[in-house]
Amino acid sequence: MTETINSPMPGVFYRQPDPDDPPFVEPGDEVEPGDTIGLVEVMKNFNEITAESSGTVSEFLVENEAEIEADQPLVELE
Repeated sequence: MTETINSPMPGVFYRQPDPDDPPFVEPGDEVEPGDTIGLVEVMKNFNEITAESSGTVSEFLVENEAEIEADQPLVELE
C-alpha cells in the first residue's frame, strides 16, 4: 500500500535541517509516526513535516528547495 505525505501549507520544501547536514531521510529509509521527513519554510518560520504512519520512503515527489503549494504531495511511503 502506498501513502503520500502532503504539505500542510505553501512554502519552500527542505530535505535537511541545514545545508551542511544530511537529509532527514532518503529513499529506502524506514520511518515511524512522528519522524521528520522534511521542513517547509514560510516567512522564515520552519515547520516540520512528519510521517503519520510507519513505512519505507519510496520516493520524494519534489526537489529540495522547491516552492510548493498547500496539499502538494511531497513523499511516497510504501
